[in-house]
Amino acid sequence: MNLLGESFILVGLLLLLLALGVHVGLTLLLVGMAGLAFFTSAPVGPNLATALWTSTSGWSLAALPLFVWMGEILYRSRLAQGLFQGLSPLLSRLPGGLLHVNVVASALFAAVIGSSAATTATVGRFTLPELLHRGYPKPLALGSLAGAGTLGFLIPPSVIMIVYGVMAEVSVARLFMAGVVPGAVLTLLFMLLVAIMALRHRKELPREPRKPLAQVLAGLLGVFPVLFLILLVLGSIYLGVATPTEAAAIGVAGSLLLAGLNRELSPRMFWESLMGAIRTTSMIGLILAGAGVLTLAMGFTGIPRALAAWAVEAGITPVALIFFLSLVYIVLGWFLDGISIVVLTISVILPVVKAIGVDPLWFGVYLVIMVELAQITPPVGFNLFVIQSLTGEDLFHIARYALPFMGVLLLVVVLLVAFPGMALWLPRTMTGG
Repeated sequence: MNLLGESFILVGLLLLLLALGVHVGLTLLLVGMAGLAFFTSAPVGPNLATALWTSTSGWSLAALPLFVWMGEILYRSRLAQGLFQGLSPLLSRLPGGLLHVNVVASALFAAVIGSSAATTATVGRFTLPELLHRGYPKPLALGSLAGAGTLGFLIPPSVIMIVYGVMAEVSVARLFMAGVVPGAVLTLLFMLLVAIMALRHRKELPREPRKPLAQVLAGLLGVFPVLFLILLVLGSIYLGVATPTEAAAIGVAGSLLLAGLNRELSPRMFWESLMGAIRTTSMIGLILAGAGVLTLAMGFTGIPRALAAWAVEAGITPVALIFFLSLVYIVLGWFLDGISIVVLTISVILPVVKAIGVDPLWFGVYLVIMVELAQITPPVGFNLFVIQSLTGEDLFHIARYALPFMGVLLLVVVLLVAFPGMALWLPRTMTGG
């Protein structure tokens, strides 16, 4: 059987298992085993054992449970409440008033949590009730949170970047730094969009009273703990003082310290945060194990190599490939979560990307932005589910409110293609990594 026929059979089996509700990790594992058994002469048993071990035992992966645990600790703390109170006096006079707190608080929490859904949940628990109580229009309050919550994957530390870095054999530390400038640009564009939307609906927005300078300065104290963690984690990585794994351990210690100083650290809180991290890491680990088997099977079948060779012979340009992949990722975002999208496609797509001269570091940032788009794309947009659980609002109504922010994400992709230095400049200035 030729490679095209094998590809169709494996893709068909993949879609069938997903449609039957089989867990993504098990689906990838079964498809990989089927590929090894029926389309290669490689022994299944030894290769299965090798793939399962190598895909889950990398040292870089040790950062994953630690960053997840750090996010679980912060989710259960009152740091978000202090952040809202601290940012409110600083941002209330901008067009859009306290709607900007959704964006800035999400950006700051993204820099310590590493998860889009966790960022949305943590910030939304405190901002949404306050915004709606003060009379801010629901479409603006929910839409700005849904869009800004996606920053949890782009601004480091990022769970998705760790997964991509391990699978693509790219430095996780450099990936983290590659996301900083695009993350800052995206944050500013979100704030610009909020201001434009606020000016269009100025009659519907409440007027925020001007805060005295003393209150503004006092509010900075609520922002300091999060800034402290950001400098602790990202600063140590950028300066080469710590690896991502070591920085994650420092971040966990810093989170526990802040929780203790706030008198929130109890045996119950410690245990619940630890078990939450274990559950999330186990889920991601199963997906990575299945992806490792599928990647090995794809290598034996030769499908990725054949695709790469075809792309080079056909003269496909990087811009054309990114345009096509963007359409594919948008469609995948309708049905799959972010981590599943990455592990499902990377073994086939990355050889093609490298063959036509696209920098894998740059591609990692692009891929994260497309995954962010999936977070607010119905019917399987995790940020939409989080906001629905917080407010009870209809899922598709929230998706409609977030639609302008989807446009901003696509605009950043265009900017990234036009100015690749957005992603590549900062990693080149790093001391280590």
